[in-house]
Amino acid sequence: MKHRPLLVATALAACAISASAQTMKPGLWEVTSKMGGNPELQQAMAGLEKQMAAMPPAQRKQMQDMLDKQGVSLSTAAGGGMVTKACITKEMIDRGQLATQQQGNCTTTNDKTANGYKMKYTCTNPASTGEGVFTFTGGSAYKMNMTMNAAHQGKPQTTTMEATGKWLGGDCGTLKPMALPK
Repeated sequence: MKHRPLLVATALAACAISASAQTMKPGLWEVTSKMGGNPELQQAMAGLEKQMAAMPPAQRKQMQDMLDKQGVSLSTAAGGGMVTKACITKEMIDRGQLATQQQGNCTTTNDKTANGYKMKYTCTNPASTGEGVFTFTGGSAYKMNMTMNAAHQGKPQTTTMEATGKWLGGDCGTLKPMALPK
């Protein structure tokens, strides 16, 4: 449960990547995200940042190796944010199915705008909803603002997320592509 904020940030960053499928370049992408609006989540993220910094190098490498096998590279950003790297292939872009949330029984809709998308999602397990706006700069960068609504211990909570995505290059190095949803 301690890593739940990490998994949420990863899933949301992946959703941000998937929303840009129609205009993005294949290769290595980096998404820097910061959560807000939810003091408990912000406190958990700050705790996670401290936990990762205090982790012995061997344990940190073991955790990163596990994530690498899933096609994700994570690190913390200044000010409590997260940096996620993912390898996106041309096949993923062509299929329009990139790294999306595969747990929680979620549905997502994207409506194209002049320079991006408006995205909405609904999950049933656990119940949550959200919407976001993605603004693209060509096929190599985007900005995203998102609002998410869920309940924690029976209390409704709203969380915001701001993220920027940038294309780092066509070579993903040792990072393997994420598995496509079936």
